[in-house]
Amino acid sequence: MPVLHTPRLTCSPLQAADWPFFLALQQHPDVMRYVAEARPEAAIREAFTPRLAEWTPGSAHWLCLLVRDNAHNMPLGVTGYIHREDDCAEVGFLFAPQAQGKGYGLESLRAVCDYAFTHGGIRRLTATVTVGNLASRRVLEKAGFVLEGELRESYWLAGQWHNDWLFGLLKKEYAPAK
Repeated sequence: MPVLHTPRLTCSPLQAADWPFFLALQQHPDVMRYVAEARPEAAIREAFTPRLAEWTPGSAHWLCLLVRDNAHNMPLGVTGYIHREDDCAEVGFLFAPQAQGKGYGLESLRAVCDYAFTHGGIRRLTATVTVGNLASRRVLEKAGFVLEGELRESYWLAGQWHNDWLFGLLKKEYAPAK
């Protein structure tokens, strides 16, 4: 399973010992505001467990990488992707509040894109973001993703329908981080 390194971060496969951090991330209302409603711990565990399975390019489950800072080895968030077709995958990321706004999301997303396009056999990456999540939108656009459309009333969250922004990035358009 891949371990991705950047100047400030190490992104390594999620481990069983990461459960407390994953749970805290999934239970934090600010982190999950645009992602999902509050869920019982058992439901979060159901999402966590499949992410522990061995992953190779083409696997049907998420490549879920725990993002840690290199200076203190402190967990900051999770990132990764899931195949939607043989050569197309959807990226995703979540970061703890104290790690937001510091460029970690962009740095880790670029590492995921680099891996997906050079080793993962990916031609196209996509992302779906609930309208209003401007921080995630900015991260995606800084990484080179293009807003391709908006799905109206696509996602039920917090008792109402929300629109989703759809983003895409093609391998031939991607400019690796320098």
